[in-house]
Amino acid sequence: MIRILRGLAHKYFSDEEAVILFLLILAGIVFVILFGAMLAPAIAAAIVAFILQGLVTKLNQLGVPEIVSIVGVFVIFLGVLIGFLFGLLPLIWTQVTSLAGEAPRIFREMQSYLEVLPQQYPTLISMEGVNTIYNQVTTEAGRMTQWLVSFSLASIPDLVALLIYMVLLPILVFFFLKDRRFLLNSLSRMLPSQRPMMVRIWHEVNLQCANYVRGKAVEILIVGGVTYLSFKLLGMPYAALLSLMVGLSVVIPYIGAAVVTIPVAIIALFAFGWGSEFIWVMVVYGVIQALDGNVLVPLLFSEVNNLHPVAIIVAVLFFGGIWGLWGVFFAIPLATMLKAIFSAWPVKDQQQTPT
Repeated sequence: MIRILRGLAHKYFSDEEAVILFLLILAGIVFVILFGAMLAPAIAAAIVAFILQGLVTKLNQLGVPEIVSIVGVFVIFLGVLIGFLFGLLPLIWTQVTSLAGEAPRIFREMQSYLEVLPQQYPTLISMEGVNTIYNQVTTEAGRMTQWLVSFSLASIPDLVALLIYMVLLPILVFFFLKDRRFLLNSLSRMLPSQRPMMVRIWHEVNLQCANYVRGKAVEILIVGGVTYLSFKLLGMPYAALLSLMVGLSVVIPYIGAAVVTIPVAIIALFAFGWGSEFIWVMVVYGVIQALDGNVLVPLLFSEVNNLHPVAIIVAVLFFGGIWGLWGVFFAIPLATMLKAIFSAWPVKDQQQTPT
């Protein structure tokens, strides 16, 4: 056992830089776990600035002055943020509360649909199974309705904190963009002066994560926007809420699309019944998912090392178990970053392993 551990240590940690980098990564993980909630606005601003940095760099390459590029990109970001907060968010919240009010009617109709299934397919579906499904759905819906009702006076402190975060976020984003070189140089001075391995790993991680995060941001906007326009043209109720869910579902490949299909199908069914309109909604939704997976994703992520589906599921389960909803949301970027680190990590030849 000791020999195996010595061999692994020699293979992966024989370089002094590798040991320092491992300790830095470990310290960063501990720091995020301990202070992540407290520094949430700063972390969110750093992620947003990381996404916007690519556009600033592109404008610089086109000859646009640095400060003009930063101000222009920041104004675009600020406009999108204001539009989301005062345009899209109230609409989504209105649709959420409306859907909660319609929930009893939807469940009554769903029960009538489910009760017919054992009569039509007695060999496949039993009444006991239908009752079990209905009870589970009713329980979860009751919890969601209770959460919506409780989101009142008890949530005022959280709303005040959210408003403060919304003020701090754009300010931090602007200064992260404006002083990004100064901040990176300040951090680099804390590292060893000779760090070729760290530089190589940083370039690999930066390339992979930058392409992934920026590509996902564009994919969310395109998929969400196309879904919203399509659902509005088809007369689909709760189009804004559903399009937001469909757009965010691309963050979690395979799993996200499968999960979001359920509310889309349920709302379409209770809005249109088993008619041609329901079929049109599901066909259009399927076409959007097919174009996203077969056209949009290859275009946006041609330079990114794609993760295996098993790795995606494991990452979602692992990070979701640690950080809950946020862990699920950031599981794929974190897994992409870890894969980039492992790909660039120096490995000694096994034949040189000490005995």
